[in-house]
Amino acid sequence: MSETTTETLQYRFDGPDDAPILVLGPSLGTSWHMWDRQIPELTQHWRVFRYDLPGHGGAPAHPATAIADLSDRLLATLDGLGVQRFGYAGCSIGGAIGADLALRHPQRVASLALVAASPRFGSADEFRQRGVVVRTNGLEPMARTAPERWFTPGFAAAQPAIVDWAVQMVRTTDPGCYIAACEALAAFDVRGELGRIGVPTLVLVGAEDRVTGPGDARILVAGIPDARLALVPGASHLAPVEQPGAVTDLLLTHFSSAWQDTLAAIPAPSVIPQLSAPVLPVAEITAATPQPDPGTTGRADPHERGMKVRREVLGDAHVDQAMAASDDFTEDFQELVTRYAWGEVWTREGLDRRTRSCVTLTALVASGRLESLDAHVRAALRNGLTPAEIKEVLMQTAVYCGVPAAGAAFTVAQTVIQEETRLRP
Repeated sequence: MSETTTETLQYRFDGPDDAPILVLGPSLGTSWHMWDRQIPELTQHWRVFRYDLPGHGGAPAHPATAIADLSDRLLATLDGLGVQRFGYAGCSIGGAIGADLALRHPQRVASLALVAASPRFGSADEFRQRGVVVRTNGLEPMARTAPERWFTPGFAAAQPAIVDWAVQMVRTTDPGCYIAACEALAAFDVRGELGRIGVPTLVLVGAEDRVTGPGDARILVAGIPDARLALVPGASHLAPVEQPGAVTDLLLTHFSSAWQDTLAAIPAPSVIPQLSAPVLPVAEITAATPQPDPGTTGRADPHERGMKVRREVLGDAHVDQAMAASDDFTEDFQELVTRYAWGEVWTREGLDRRTRSCVTLTALVASGRLESLDAHVRAALRNGLTPAEIKEVLMQTAVYCGVPAAGAAFTVAQTVIQEETRLRP
């Protein structure tokens, strides 16, 4: 195994030293071994580079909460090895990393394959709730349900050894890194940017994938200018494991044709200097940098950051409901809440979100505002508090705010915790 730092990823190479590089990215909860059955064929043509996500497959547990962070770590790893241009195939979160690379570093990606991928993976609420489940119960609930998410029922019944292997991959993942990856997927949304992916792209999906199914794949194909769809019969989410022959053939065909066309059109320089900022031609006239309005302080509008934090803390469903219920009479109040409470106070650096949740729960109990406690118990779980820590906060309120108030709060919190820490189908 490779040596890693907080800025790089664990990796391995297979195949001839002088062959073009093909990078394979894993799915959440798996390791590079999910691609084992593709390696014999792919290494006849390419030098295959596989990597593990942080805390997966025995890799050091350095959590990354953004897809761009994972992409940057991958590029830092490849830079250290002298790899400049490469083909890329990624499954699920590995596909998100590939899309991010193609958008932010198009000169590095020669050709792309997105396997079981999506421009937006479900909803932010869904992935943040998954983080709550893992923080409370560990990875066992995810391990137990992995086979039904990853494989068709027939395959799971016929291949118990592979199912056991898949379950063990999840069990041996670092929980903190798994939660961080869920946060990364919760924030990932490139639906409006697909048209900027300029490399030949294969979108490959299992016909029976219930996680990121054919519908997600068709959105990718419709949005990416040079994309082709491959539907694999008899496969669910981990198509490379369940239908290795079909997936391998599709990858071979795609990278053997599209990649060569791309390389011929855009030759890769032998040495690419590391630049701290883009270099513009001397004669090019660039747009003027926008300047703050002289009549303002130059500060960013707090409404935008307030809405972002409000959604991250309370969840999209709660905020959408509040916005939908707003009318001419209440819209100014919603604006005030978003700008002041969420854009000014919740974004201050003096306290982290966990501490702010503790303070908020205490204040709600003390003031008897139990109608808001439900939402803020959910928010506290999303912000990283465990049920045990919420219990301690409420125990403290029993002493300083009164037993009846704390008792009512325990009733609300108990219901919320039972709902939020149960893995939803």
